[in-house]
Amino acid sequence: MPPKPTAAQSRLLIDPPAAGAWNMAVDEVLLESSARQDCCCWRFYRWEEATLSLGYFQPYEDRRRHDASRDCPVVRRPSGGGAIVHDAELTYSVVVPAGHPLARQRSLLYETVHQGLIAALADWQINARLCEDPPPLGPETQPFLCFRRRAPGDVLVGAVKIAGSAQRRRRGAVLQHGSVLLARSPAAPECDGLAEITGKLLAADALAEAWLEEICGKLGVVRRDWPLWGQELRRAEALARSQYGCQQWTENRRKPAGIGGAGHFDSGAQNC
Repeated sequence: MPPKPTAAQSRLLIDPPAAGAWNMAVDEVLLESSARQDCCCWRFYRWEEATLSLGYFQPYEDRRRHDASRDCPVVRRPSGGGAIVHDAELTYSVVVPAGHPLARQRSLLYETVHQGLIAALADWQINARLCEDPPPLGPETQPFLCFRRRAPGDVLVGAVKIAGSAQRRRRGAVLQHGSVLLARSPAAPECDGLAEITGKLLAADALAEAWLEEICGKLGVVRRDWPLWGQELRRAEALARSQYGCQQWTENRRKPAGIGGAGHFDSGAQNC
């Protein structure tokens, strides 16, 4: 096992495009590792094909409400919220141990990460802001897609949501992951991205670098490249096969004991 980062360092993974089941399995493994090793982790990643991810609590049948993404493979996220079409976007995850100051208030982690994104977008003269007072909607009236919803702390450019996040909490650590829409996807034509709103097509790698610089500066940490190692790789492979890549689990996930609010819960691994 490699040595863990010190308190002044943060683990970093920048991963190539991968299948949805693998992407979700790696986030789960990093959540487990952070809890054991008491260290922070940042990860940026992409998807090898346009993929629809459902929030943990979304009924699988709801995907029939969205014709444009019917041909996309489907994966279920470990966090709550609305469905996302992962295509022309940048996805990130951050894991912090339970004792970290950012883990003590869920809104503080959202705000810190999203303010870092807002500062990074300013490098391209893009004026973004946090959503502060969204209109109230009941669960039955929420749109299917996450980027058609609004929640406090979402990132807006004008009136358009371009970034949102969700959390999963478990004993020992907190996982937060989310997406930044870089451009409109044919599988979600109703959601404009930064390219359509601003006329600027940002490269995912360039945005990730600028975002990391802002976050590391805010937290006073130095990033340290640290990919998955042997035991973590084996665990991710097992989760991708038995849970996130399992059609039965995706369609009929069970609500584990001890779940709190949507997207914020404590659960162990599940097999189908």
